[in-house]
Amino acid sequence: MQIPDQRPFPHPSFAGQDLDLDGYRFDATDFTHAHAQGRTFLECTLVACDLGEAVFRGSRWSQCAWERVHGAGISLVEASLHDIVIDQCRLGAVSAWGSQWRGVTVRGGKIDFLNLRGAKLKNVMFEDCLISELDLQEATVDAVRFDGCRLVEPQFGRGRYTGLDLTGAELVSPQGVAGLRGARVSRLQLLDLGPVLALEAGIEVAGP
Repeated sequence: MQIPDQRPFPHPSFAGQDLDLDGYRFDATDFTHAHAQGRTFLECTLVACDLGEAVFRGSRWSQCAWERVHGAGISLVEASLHDIVIDQCRLGAVSAWGSQWRGVTVRGGKIDFLNLRGAKLKNVMFEDCLISELDLQEATVDAVRFDGCRLVEPQFGRGRYTGLDLTGAELVSPQGVAGLRGARVSRLQLLDLGPVLALEAGIEVAGP
């Protein structure tokens, strides 16, 4: 994702609480333990940055890109992400409950423990990525697609899943599938999900 007219962030570590974060390029900037609650990032690019334990609670991201970013323990609680590309990132323990995602593309990479409980997602695409323990419980989902993704132990339930397309995903040990009303799965996935649906609905299946 090319964003024109960016200027390099002038410090090796993030200390931009008092800066206008508009049009910056962060190359290998150290965001570990950064406190950027409520900050706005407009037309910024993060490249190979370490976001370990960074706090972005209530932050707003618009027309930004994350490329090869890594880190664990990241807080995006109640953050807003609009027109964002997250490309080839390796992230862990991402707490993004109550966040809003619109026009977001997550491409490649790996995310462990992605908490999107109660989040609102619209026009979001996950492509060719591995996500372990994705929590979409109580989420409001509209036009969200997983293409070429492997979802390990995803959790669903008590959410609104209009336009959630799981046909391009490999689902490993999913939970809460009985609550996936409105979602789209393939015929093969439905066969695989049958025993889980029966178990969650309390249906006893007799015979081989």
